[in-house]
Amino acid sequence: MQKNLIDLLTAIVGNDAVLAGEPAAPYCTDWRGRYSGDALAVVFPSSTGQVAEVVRLCAASQIAIVPQGGNTSLCGASVPLAQGEQIVLNLSRMNRIRDIDPENYTMTVEAGCKLADVRGAAENSNRFFPLGLTATQKFCEIGGNLSTNAGGINVLRYGNARDLVLGLEVVLPDGRVWNGLRSLRKDNSGYDLKHLFMGAEGTLGIITAAVLKLFPRPQTEATACVAVRDPAVAVALLAHLRANCGDRISAFEIISRSSLDLVFKHIPETREPFTDKHGWIVITQLADVLSAPLDEALREALRSFGAGIAELAITSDSDHAEQWWKLRKNISEAQKREGLSIKHDVSVPVSRIAEFISRADTGLQQAFPGIRIVAFGHMGDGNIHYNISMLDAMQNQEFISLQEAAVNKLVYAVVRELNGSISAEHGVGQLKRAALREHKDPLELELMRTIKQALDPHGLMNPGKVV
Repeated sequence: MQKNLIDLLTAIVGNDAVLAGEPAAPYCTDWRGRYSGDALAVVFPSSTGQVAEVVRLCAASQIAIVPQGGNTSLCGASVPLAQGEQIVLNLSRMNRIRDIDPENYTMTVEAGCKLADVRGAAENSNRFFPLGLTATQKFCEIGGNLSTNAGGINVLRYGNARDLVLGLEVVLPDGRVWNGLRSLRKDNSGYDLKHLFMGAEGTLGIITAAVLKLFPRPQTEATACVAVRDPAVAVALLAHLRANCGDRISAFEIISRSSLDLVFKHIPETREPFTDKHGWIVITQLADVLSAPLDEALREALRSFGAGIAELAITSDSDHAEQWWKLRKNISEAQKREGLSIKHDVSVPVSRIAEFISRADTGLQQAFPGIRIVAFGHMGDGNIHYNISMLDAMQNQEFISLQEAAVNKLVYAVVRELNGSISAEHGVGQLKRAALREHKDPLELELMRTIKQALDPHGLMNPGKVV
């Protein structure tokens, strides 16, 4: 069966585009090294037509398909399960930029384009594509970004991935191709089908191309690093800056002391932003298409804020700003080098971020004395990455093994009480599938399963993920 399948797949995509056995193993383990599975083969199509042929072949043989891009999923969405017959369909060879229309402010790209290359192509056309993922930008691919409705540091101003898309091309579970590559900003002719596939993590179909929105390229920026007394001050500061600076605010990130300490420990050429150590810092940025300097406007807005700011520094020099951003961008890498942690990617209303951190911190520290809480993230859109571990490596391994469920229960209970979400930008994948059933409204789950059944009645699209 397997040899016959590989022969058939090879006939579609070519001899060098199918891997099986040991060469396929790296594509069957996730970015964090938490999830591993087995695949009959890893297939690398180079066109939408080839994707459609592979899907039709698998549908006829009742073989499941795991769509994959850069395999940077943080929830195990892009790797196969440990059981069942499935192939990995890796879209990395579909990396062409099909069209750039600067006057329409759009770009049509294939799913395998790396996010960094998409941003670079926009910049070469004097345009801007704002999706900014600090940890994985060089590796992640746009198809995966859209399939997980990725967020990043610029959501405050530009929105999530789904807000940056005008049209999609999708291969459906039966192999038909839906060409929805329209570059219209107004199309009120029925259901907006593209939103079914963004955030679905490949469970309804395979995104093969997209029409992306572009924006004017910022001509000037000003960045501030601000030491604040606590998250409550940061929440108030964000509201103050929005009132005084409007839509020029493109990012507002909060970083805890524990996050900084890990970065200084594991990431070379990083240093304290101030002479004194502070419990919390904020990095915020203004950007504008006008060339007038922004540093004085940012300085005046910060000066007029009031109590709660311990120290601040402002720069319009991109290299200086990058030294601060390096602290934020490398938190995930520093945590990875430190070892495993119990990770949460949660969102609450922006006004309740400080309450979430305070309540979750208190509950966890009472229940598990000696834990380390690493909190950081996109305060501008209410998304906090909230990760828990023990300082001692051996103790930490036992703690995660025995207490992960209890930690999740406590954190998610606070999220639910604050009308938040247990998954803000990383998706559900395998990691949060069980938790979704507990925390999602039953009617919402019923509607999701109805859509899944209608589009993928045999359950062949990325099984074991999301629903």
